[in-house]
Amino acid sequence: MFVRIDNTPRDYAWGSETAIARLLGRAPSGRPEAELWLGAHPGSPAADLAAWIAADPSAALGPAVVAADQSAGRAPHLPFLLKVLAAAAPLSLQAHPSPEQAAEGFARENAAGVPVDAAHRNYKDPFHKPEMIYALSETFDALCGFRGRPQIASDLVRMVKAGADAGAPVPAVSAFAARLAAASDDGAALRDAVTWALTGGPEVDALVAETLRAARLVLAECGADDFENAGALDPVLLHFESVVSLHDAYPGDAGVVISLLLNRVRLRRGQALYLPAGNIHMYLAGLGVELMAASDNVLRGGFTPKHIDVPELVEVLDFTPLPAPLLEPIEEAPGVEVFRPDVPDFELVRVALGADAGADGADSADIRITAPAIAVATSGSLEIAGATGSLGLVRGQIAYVTADEGELRVTGGGELFLATRSRA
Repeated sequence: MFVRIDNTPRDYAWGSETAIARLLGRAPSGRPEAELWLGAHPGSPAADLAAWIAADPSAALGPAVVAADQSAGRAPHLPFLLKVLAAAAPLSLQAHPSPEQAAEGFARENAAGVPVDAAHRNYKDPFHKPEMIYALSETFDALCGFRGRPQIASDLVRMVKAGADAGAPVPAVSAFAARLAAASDDGAALRDAVTWALTGGPEVDALVAETLRAARLVLAECGADDFENAGALDPVLLHFESVVSLHDAYPGDAGVVISLLLNRVRLRRGQALYLPAGNIHMYLAGLGVELMAASDNVLRGGFTPKHIDVPELVEVLDFTPLPAPLLEPIEEAPGVEVFRPDVPDFELVRVALGADAGADGADSADIRITAPAIAVATSGSLEIAGATGSLGLVRGQIAYVTADEGELRVTGGGELFLATRSRA
């Protein structure tokens, strides 16, 4: 069965007023349009989808998804949430729990009598929330995961030197560098630094102020302090640009210091990041297709007026230094790329047909699904046919596809993204 679905973009303050509307060929609302939720999550379900799943889970979800939920002792639910995300300003610094952490935390807060909708609640449901983002804009900027101490130390040394050369010493930055170097290993050093910074106090305030001053000095030395052409900024300078832009958005926030500990990533269109449990991250700017497990469990660490629970965040975080977590596509067939992370909850399929979509001559694509799928057309005119029916989609239209459609054939010309449970 093919069912047209849609939703109203959520108007979070950090959202772009034009990017989602422009992508989908719609009229802007005049308000920020941050996230278009396409799924059944109770936070913002697509019209009638959640009610249909509750009333007839076997038909809406298919026997495989229902059986998996029943074996886990939970109500049947759509295991993924697809979003179109448009960030015109930074989101909060955050991380998400593992399945075990989510289940334990949800049960613990229930036992303590914390209302599910309480502002200070950490766990809104018992599910993990790994996620991925596919860049649709020319560039998509993010911070994600911890980098190694040698890389961090190199930037801190550069900042200290810039301060000394300008006759404006930054002793708090020097002390922070010494603090990072003193621990026995990377994980212990990063845990200590994050805990100390988020706990706050006069020493942290001084470090934030000096970090901003030193970052500005480094950028000025390189003639890169006006940000008139930020897209062309030398990647080596992106951490210093982040310090300045984040402080401009959230003056005095301790996350300004933590940003120096993280990988600074600039995706190009077509690249994707995968953010597993425990990965500290924040999106800075850009338009993308976001896909995640259907959960609302977020542990925040900065750049937000919302609740921050430092001890709980530190318990969830993975402090292992890693390179930027790029998710490479699998070319399943001409015109078909699959982004498949290491979780069963979801995968993202990009279908590009016709020369205008850069498909190198592909004029059809076959995709087998074993669970429900959600398809959104971002350009052109396409048709999806399955075992029992078919549906045409033009730019901006969205469809829910039930599992019994099985083998899907996509024809026409354009670009389409299809989210479904992992087929691996």
